[in-house]
Amino acid sequence: MASIVDRLSVGTSGWSYPSWRPGFYPSGTPNEEFLRFYAERLPSVELNTTGYRLPSEEQFERWAAQTPAGFRFAVKLPQRALRSVATFEERVRRLGERLGPVRVAVESPRDDGMLALLLGSTDLRLAFDFRHEGWDGVDVAPAVRVDDWDAEASFRYLRFREPPYSEEAVAVLAARVRALLERGVDVFAYFQHEDEPSAPVYAQRLRELALDDSGPISLHSGR
Repeated sequence: MASIVDRLSVGTSGWSYPSWRPGFYPSGTPNEEFLRFYAERLPSVELNTTGYRLPSEEQFERWAAQTPAGFRFAVKLPQRALRSVATFEERVRRLGERLGPVRVAVESPRDDGMLALLLGSTDLRLAFDFRHEGWDGVDVAPAVRVDDWDAEASFRYLRFREPPYSEEAVAVLAARVRALLERGVDVFAYFQHEDEPSAPVYAQRLRELALDDSGPISLHSGR
């Protein structure tokens, strides 16, 4: 079984933000080096650009090459791409072992046929981000719903979208994440991007708190 460290993939929604320089990225860091620097400090990221345009296979390979072993990309699959899942899967698999779960953004009303087709056509780890109330209560196993802490599955996909987060709030989230990790659950968790580099700070602290059972630390500490 993977260690607790290996089961926790925490990061932010994207990495390519010049406004994070110099707060997170050192002054003078070129944009093309952002991902490499990010991956030295956090183990995962949400790849939201795929929600707007599907990059080439070569682009996925370049992203993978800029990150270390163990890094994970959580990739977004927009609803309009559901009819070309095979092409989407072929390309994202170029990330190799760095491919994490796929967040499926669904804005339409309930469609059991679409759900069955998607679940039966891929073995990717899927996290459904339903935006319509018609999906309430629908069983998506073996996939999960985004932000379903109590899912009966081997992983969770959590998105923290209500900044700012106090030290106490991060500590509460970290304790809940720690409980999942100790049960053998893989956790993928991402903080919302803001212009200021607060999201990576939250992500770093949540990771530190969740992996350290000696007690809470300050968000502003040097540890």
